Amino acid sequence: MISVIIPFYNEKENLPVLISGLILELEKIDKQWEIVLVDDGSTDNFQFSHLRQGFGGQANIKLIKHKKRLGKGQALKTGIENAKGEIIVFMDGDLQDDPKDLSKLLKKIEEGNDFVNGIRINRQENGLVKTYSKIASWFLHKFLNSPFTDINCGYKVFKKEILKDFNFYGNNFRFFPLATFLNGYKVIEIPVINNQRKFGTTKFGKSKIFVGILDTVTAYFLFKFAEKPLHFFGIFGLISFTIGSVILAYLGIERIFYNILLYRRPILFLGMLLVIVGIQIIMTGIIGELIVFLHKKGNNE
Repeated sequence: MISVIIPFYNEKENLPVLISGLILELEKIDKQWEIVLVDDGSTDNFQFSHLRQGFGGQANIKLIKHKKRLGKGQALKTGIENAKGEIIVFMDGDLQDDPKDLSKLLKKIEEGNDFVNGIRINRQENGLVKTYSKIASWFLHKFLNSPFTDINCGYKVFKKEILKDFNFYGNNFRFFPLATFLNGYKVIEIPVINNQRKFGTTKFGKSKIFVGILDTVTAYFLFKFAEKPLHFFGIFGLISFTIGSVILAYLGIERIFYNILLYRRPILFLGMLLVIVGIQIIMTGIIGELIVFLHKKGNNE
């Protein structure tokens, strides 16, 4: 069974067109299917009953509604919790993802892949967003060996079984493909159409680019150092401690051998601060290692 999960916010003009195209494509496939709509607190008076009646009251089109806007990550999680299919499809509700690409995405699953990610061709986005995406892709490829060209493409198809190794929270849905790859599943990318938005406005503002940068740094830390936090904190702690120690050693030599008074030397306080901060950062890493150890020990018991 195929479950198509569509999170949306204020897309009442786009949804009828999108679902109409989706049904045409799904009926060509010799499998059971369902469409799971997740309304993330829309304020545009979207009427699901009217939408459903327009498609003959089909029982395999269902809606889950959030009482307020919780974000795309939570909407995807809600959709997954209410999906019955063994194959999951993620699509955006703004008509930029084309239903005509669905069959070729599903074909890649049938060929033995666990996860299929879209690569948007002729992306219909402004230059700032495209630049951010290119920088993020380069960073993830460089430091985490990411195989993905367009990791933030909303059009994805995957086997539901891979979800046992991934928990959706906050904005980490952006790195779901990367987590799948790092967990050893077979992943692939194929080009998909990226249509021009016809109705409404984009929900991706400039502020979300800043959030995306923070999320990228978070992903780097979690995927690289989640089980060895001291390797991350220890580097910065040792740098700070070493610089502070060198400063204090130099000032100590001046005071002992050259009788130079230190109370007028602001650099003395800088040296002391760097040593203290270095020790604190290293201890943070050690505490992190203890937490990881106890967590692993608890799971084994």
